[in-house]
Amino acid sequence: MKKLTRVLAALMALTMMGTLAACGSSDDSKAESLAAESHYKENDEVAVDASLVDDMVKNDPDIKGQTIYWLADYDINPVNNQDRSVALTLFEDKYGAKVEYVSCTSDTKFDTLASRILGGDPVDMFPYEWDAVPNGVTKDQYQPLDDYLDLSDDIWSDMSDVINMFEYQGKHYVVPYCLSDPLLITYSRSLCEENGLDDPYELYKKDKWDWDTFMDMMKTFVSNASNGETRYGINGWFGQAMVQSTGQAFVTYDGTKFSNNINNSAIEEAENTMEEIMKLGMYDPTWYGYLPDDGSTLFFGMADWALGTSNVKNDPNPEVNDDGFVEEGDLMIVPFPKQPGSDEYYLNCNFGAKMLVKGSDKGDAVAAYIKCERLAAMIDDYQDAAKEKAIIPQKTAAGKLKSYVTEEQYDALQDYKDPGKITPVFDFGYGMGSRMYGDGEYTYETRGVMNNLTSALLNGEKDSWAVLRDEWASVIDEVIDGYNSK
Repeated sequence: MKKLTRVLAALMALTMMGTLAACGSSDDSKAESLAAESHYKENDEVAVDASLVDDMVKNDPDIKGQTIYWLADYDINPVNNQDRSVALTLFEDKYGAKVEYVSCTSDTKFDTLASRILGGDPVDMFPYEWDAVPNGVTKDQYQPLDDYLDLSDDIWSDMSDVINMFEYQGKHYVVPYCLSDPLLITYSRSLCEENGLDDPYELYKKDKWDWDTFMDMMKTFVSNASNGETRYGINGWFGQAMVQSTGQAFVTYDGTKFSNNINNSAIEEAENTMEEIMKLGMYDPTWYGYLPDDGSTLFFGMADWALGTSNVKNDPNPEVNDDGFVEEGDLMIVPFPKQPGSDEYYLNCNFGAKMLVKGSDKGDAVAAYIKCERLAAMIDDYQDAAKEKAIIPQKTAAGKLKSYVTEEQYDALQDYKDPGKITPVFDFGYGMGSRMYGDGEYTYETRGVMNNLTSALLNGEKDSWAVLRDEWASVIDEVIDGYNSK
């Protein structure tokens, strides 16, 4: 039963992460709804002064009157009485173009995309997902944006390193305009204090938040348990973020060919750390959508979507200031700790991006929309307005508090999503089809290689990184050889 619980918990974590990473595939429609709500929470009902971008768009191609067909399982036009997002407002008001939504489900979107491309039905823009590069490109689903976006423009300077991570065969099919859904650790400051532990956020600011400190804190917390009390060091989505906190990827790309990096020593150290966590019984595989509120768990690993609910579960009566928001609270968030001796923190996250569909003749219009997303993400006035909305506590129709983010948490989150402060990691292995990344029937034998490499130790399906690595190294070689020959 314990093994089954772990497998089910890992399955739920995977399906949620696929959505919360907004670029990974997922079959969990509820998670997708939550992610969409989170997106609109940050971007809707913002007073938009479109004149702020006049100088930035004045020399762009004239696309007035054009319509781009957006195929996805969510609409970027206003729904459920929402206002227009900043990006859509700029696109419509400054460019005079519009977006028409072509609806599909998460399960059918790729089939729908393929049938529309083959049938000649209009489709211009599609959500970025991890499978886009190289798999989607080699399947002729997308076309590069280089002819339509001027990536030397200053608006892209802060994202240039991130954009270049995705360059494939000398082209930019994916042009991220922001980082999104970072994998973070949520914790209770009071719980740390009660157990004589330092505040991880203070350690992070002092550049002392590393694996050694992380492990010592969990060991101390678990050892402080009273007789009969069960304690855990960490719960939630963990393995992928732990591996990527090394800054290493399982599959690397030098601009011409892919290579298998599974034998990297930093990855081995991360996997061995997970192995130790599991052997010490410090990982709780139970699925929660929030930091457990019973004091049993020190750290909770999950994307930022879970923060609002975690706050309410752990502090349902926060102190609200005269402006109607919570300035500080007991819970706080930090990135996953860095590898001891590393000079920087690395972030497991998703990337805000849209794909230009193969065969579309609306390249200029799709590029204009992507540019609007970038402008919305970088202009201070838009971001200040987005913050003002994001930190307003959310309540049910009956007036019950259901979610809130403190001002301190929000400011920290923006820092974590700044590639100038933390380096995001992208692994091409997640874009190499279902053999590399897919849940199958969610067994060790049918799961994707990337899934197993980051979850099998925590699931208890394997108890040795050496064995796990040796079982899948040849499969990675086979898959990347196939892409190198294309």
